[in-house]
Amino acid sequence: MGKVVARKETGKLCFDFRYLGKRCREQTALDDTPANRRKLQRILEKIEAEITLGSFDYGRYFPDSPRAETLSKRALTAIGTYHATPLLREFADTWFAEKEIEWRSSQIKTVRSSLDRHILPELGEKEVGSITRADILEFRSSLAKVTTRSAKKLSASRINHIMTPLRMMLNEAADRFEFSSPYRGIKSLRVPRTDVEPFTLEEVWRIIDNVRPDFRNYYTVRFFTGMRTGEIDGLSWANVDFSRRQILVRESLVQGEVVHTKTDGSFRAIDMSEPVYQALRDQQNATGDQRLVFCTRKGTALDHTNITKRVWYPLLQELGLSKRRPYQTRHTAATLWLAAGENPEWIARQMGHTTTEMLFRVYSRYVPNLTRQDGSAYATSTTLAGWRQLEWPVGWGSCRQADDPPFPPCN
Repeated sequence: MGKVVARKETGKLCFDFRYLGKRCREQTALDDTPANRRKLQRILEKIEAEITLGSFDYGRYFPDSPRAETLSKRALTAIGTYHATPLLREFADTWFAEKEIEWRSSQIKTVRSSLDRHILPELGEKEVGSITRADILEFRSSLAKVTTRSAKKLSASRINHIMTPLRMMLNEAADRFEFSSPYRGIKSLRVPRTDVEPFTLEEVWRIIDNVRPDFRNYYTVRFFTGMRTGEIDGLSWANVDFSRRQILVRESLVQGEVVHTKTDGSFRAIDMSEPVYQALRDQQNATGDQRLVFCTRKGTALDHTNITKRVWYPLLQELGLSKRRPYQTRHTAATLWLAAGENPEWIARQMGHTTTEMLFRVYSRYVPNLTRQDGSAYATSTTLAGWRQLEWPVGWGSCRQADDPPFPPCN
């Protein structure tokens, strides 16, 4: 068992441990203080753990020591005492080939891009067993300095996605070659929450009434179903059930390819409200002979980036509405359903959520009386006659009883 001791001659702290049957003492430049002792003790514990796992490199910890010449990895490899691990570049090829069968084509492209553009150029020539926590943190810091084609820095989310294959490879290599993974304890960067800016019901109808006629049905379905961009762009007529008035979400358009939905929650049936039913019936006249519900004139899948730039943003600007991502149509559906008094569990199923927690955590502040906490909800409940005069789209949801009054609209 090693220890941290102070030399009488200098008063400086030093390491005292055994390695390959030899007693090793390495002096530091640190004074004998409690803080310095704790710091060196943590390093010593790491050294002893690596010695136990067979991944300790004397020369990496003590490069100026005379013992480094005889006890470094290179020297020990020459005499057959140290068993080297493969270079990260070599191990990455093996790991990628094994994992490729588990992934969708879009994920294969993303991981391959992260490896070729970022990870391997920086760390590819290092042995997987010699990569340290400092190497990982230094690499991550370098990603923060990378600029995209639009001269923007990589976002925290993008950096986390690049780091994920590295973490998976090092953890897998640690299991195979029996060393301690240097990635242990490194947390992902914190990603700022995306702003939720739902439209009001009045704004929704303004958008639908003023959008290009060939996209009116498209945005009607988006606003009143809460479907994700990939889900509505990948919707096929085979998954539109008019008899049950349901949209079956089974596929999604990802990087131009229609694939099965990623999670069990996304695999769901969405009930058609009257506006959605009528929009899809009308769309059937335009693209009913094609595979996809919403497609180009040639029947090919829509390019959501092109639509956003040429249709969505110009329309918002024309109407004097703040610039918001098309994904806000999904947030809008959730807030309108909640404001209309629909059953939260029903809403969660429509959205593809496994629980109702996200509904109240993300959307409740946008819904009147759910967060007002001033007694006005109770006061309004005493004037039910006034509520019955409010008009909501027919078939808005399936959970309200026939004689239940609707909730006030979200203004």
